[in-house]
Amino acid sequence: MMLNRRHIRVKVMQTMYAFKGSESDDFTKDQKFLLFSIDNMYNLYLLLISLLIEVQKRAESDLKKKQNKHLATKEDKDPNRKFVNNRVLNLLRENLPLADQLKAHNINNWDLDGEYVDLIFKDILASDLYKTYMQTRVSDFKEDKNFIVDVFKDIVAPNEKLYDYMEDKNLTWLDDLPTVNTTILKLLRKVKETSPEHYFTPKLYKDIEDKQFAIDLFKKTLLKSTAINKEIDQKTKNWDTDRIATVDFVLLQMAICELNNFPSIPVKVTINEYLEISKEYSTPKSSIFINGILDKLVKEYEASGELNKIGRGLM
Repeated sequence: MMLNRRHIRVKVMQTMYAFKGSESDDFTKDQKFLLFSIDNMYNLYLLLISLLIEVQKRAESDLKKKQNKHLATKEDKDPNRKFVNNRVLNLLRENLPLADQLKAHNINNWDLDGEYVDLIFKDILASDLYKTYMQTRVSDFKEDKNFIVDVFKDIVAPNEKLYDYMEDKNLTWLDDLPTVNTTILKLLRKVKETSPEHYFTPKLYKDIEDKQFAIDLFKKTLLKSTAINKEIDQKTKNWDTDRIATVDFVLLQMAICELNNFPSIPVKVTINEYLEISKEYSTPKSSIFINGILDKLVKEYEASGELNKIGRGLM
């Protein structure tokens, strides 16, 4: 599973921010954008996983070229094949469900933008990681796995040119990169030689409820925006509305909607989630501002018995 609830909230926030001007009741287009933006995370995952496969292919063709050289050296003729034979890379390359997904999602970027494969390949060859790994000719699965984990963590994930490439291809990918990188690292760290076939094709949502949560949070926040905005106005009378950051306003709308319309989500969870998102996406003082308003509202809801929470420990 790649997506957690916080990332779903961030996706809803981004969609609401992008469509903040639309007051119509028909937001099928906006909802489509939201779901497309979430689904697109999976393409980013496939793109980065396929990069590892392409780097191995690049290493293989490099060895063949050296062997076929007119004046091939002894080392060229009998090269150290440890990297090319890396068991984790072979698992990726031979994984049929993964190959099917790459085909279904039309992930062929590296055929067109092969310079990024070369770039990563050269960075690997120049690294101390590679030099240490290649000191021997044989390895076990554990050594192969640790090497690929380190390559991804220290060479692929922080590569700035790759980062710029992702930004050019799709703006929403920049927010998805940390989640996708973490997912890939988790999978690589836990992979076994006997991992099931579908190991490298994780689900995007934990379950159908999470996908529904994304749709409901988006729709309900928009549908109830007039009432929610009234509540925000009442609590921000001393604030010039124009001076409230747009992101803060959207986060407040979503948090108030969640407090009132999602009975199974504890109040504390809602407040903490939006405070964390505001720290990452808004101004340094945003979380204090949002916390102050939500705190006042929750006290009022509790006093008037409006907080409709079910289950234990939900306050």
